[in-house]
Amino acid sequence: MEASAWAITPEDAACHTDLELVSRSGAIAPIALISDGEHVALRFAKEGVPSQAFLPIRVDGRPFANLVQRTGEEGLAVMNLSDETLAALRRGRTLQVAWLADEAVSASLSGAGQGIADLKVCGAQVAGQRRVREAELDAQRSRAQTEARAKAVADEQLAAARAQTAAAEAEHQRVAAEAQRAQAQADELSAEAEQTRQRMLADQERQRAAAAQQVYYGGGGPYGYAPPQPQAPPSPYGYYPRYYYPR
Repeated sequence: MEASAWAITPEDAACHTDLELVSRSGAIAPIALISDGEHVALRFAKEGVPSQAFLPIRVDGRPFANLVQRTGEEGLAVMNLSDETLAALRRGRTLQVAWLADEAVSASLSGAGQGIADLKVCGAQVAGQRRVREAELDAQRSRAQTEARAKAVADEQLAAARAQTAAAEAEHQRVAAEAQRAQAQADELSAEAEQTRQRMLADQERQRAAAAQQVYYGGGGPYGYAPPQPQAPPSPYGYYPRYYYPR
């Protein structure tokens, strides 16, 4: 099968068909008609193209002026075709452009009616698919953002809960440490009191022992008996004490 003169090629968000305009000397100036399903534009490359211009093209010798805007690529521009221009292209036989090259260039418009219709259908389908993809991407981004926000809130709540738990544990440890210190102080005071009591008991025991010894040796003796007194030695002169008898 022979290739169609209006071969339609899909792009990212539009479709295009390539045309070759030829001058009398044989020079070729390529152009492309592009469509997103709603609009049709003529895309071309020319050095020094202005950022905006209002330039004519001729269909069967009749001029149709349209707005030309430069794209971001160097030397690449787009002419947005009006409805009147599109109608002329569908019915016309020859497209001619005088300002595209050093001399006028032209191309046949045979089959343009069906070609432009197919171009718009293809552009509408490709643009619709892109809108679906963009909607899916937007939904994915929205879900990702929602999940990220939910995760951030959950992480924040978890961090707050962990901080509260850590604060409660620290407070518990502080109270336990203070209780241990208070118990240690109480144990120390109790030990000091016990030591003081033991010293007092020992002092009292020593005092009782000393008092008992004093009583034992100082008079009365234990159980009320006086300790034996030393006896004087007998007189060497045979002196004996007198004995007195009661009357």
